[in-house]
Amino acid sequence: MAALLGLALLLLLRQRRPNIADVPSLALVALGCVVGYPLLSALALQHMTSAHSIVFVGLLPLCTAIFAVLRGGERPRAVFWLFSIMGSAFVVGYASLGGIEASPQGDLLMLVAIIVCGLGYAEGARLSRKLGGWQVISWALVLSLPIMLPIALLTRPVSFNHVGVPAWIGLAYVSLFSMLIGFVFWYRGLAQGGIAAVGQLQLFQPFMGLGLAALLLHEKVSWMMLVVTLGTVICVAGARKSAH
Repeated sequence: MAALLGLALLLLLRQRRPNIADVPSLALVALGCVVGYPLLSALALQHMTSAHSIVFVGLLPLCTAIFAVLRGGERPRAVFWLFSIMGSAFVVGYASLGGIEASPQGDLLMLVAIIVCGLGYAEGARLSRKLGGWQVISWALVLSLPIMLPIALLTRPVSFNHVGVPAWIGLAYVSLFSMLIGFVFWYRGLAQGGIAAVGQLQLFQPFMGLGLAALLLHEKVSWMMLVVTLGTVICVAGARKSAH
């Protein structure tokens, strides 16, 4: 759905095709953001609650910052890394404590998902300085379409009669906002404000995610989850101030 909409936008607005030299970077964006993170996180959620998985998002800013150095050429100050590592330490400590929702397989899948997502974020932000934010994600989606469309058709349900309205709304939201519209603003922000610095704002995601998991999915949010989330969010303030 997102790829077809992205393709329509590219054709309608007559965007030029990326250079051959840009294709490897687009492939990394597709690998990390279009295929890797959505697929791996979905597999992880078969072994854990969404509330448990959301805490792992606290590792994403650190991964994004690392790839900002490796792929984007940024050089944050030493204090920035201190706060980033502290924020990630809250998450790693929480995962190591385990709990009733803990699953080694689920935790591993989420960790790999976070790593490839950080790569996709940094690579997409770097490329968006040249192609534009919405163009990057649109081309990455189009590049993935020949692979993702057959897989979607082969794995489709035998019947859609049992699929309720909330599931269709969730599919539409993930396809349009999470996979396309959100990236328009995200890549633009990363490109303008710095990948490492702006990437730290992702530490606010667990707060919103835990609240939505409790509100929409009626999942239990433990005090430990709140403590870990609060600790990571506090670290973002120091990381933001010391990024440059």
